[in-house]
Amino acid sequence: MASNQQAGPGIGELAKDSASARIGIVMGEVGGRVQIRPVGGGKEWDALPDSVESPSEQEVLSARLAVRNGNSRAGL
Repeated sequence: MASNQQAGPGIGELAKDSASARIGIVMGEVGGRVQIRPVGGGKEWDALPDSVESPSEQEVLSARLAVRNGNSRAGL
């Protein structure tokens, strides 16, 4: 991200894309966009840097619980 912007979550950290209300893990930045992967794995999506912020504790817990529930249903 540009140095004049407030730094958001770094690579490997949880982030919220406020434009889509999705939570994921920051994988990197390409072409001026932040690449975020869903917490449970899957295809990355691109987010505008201005839309990327740290999720609240409640959002983090909710995202992790959703992954555990999905794994439980799949027998993992």
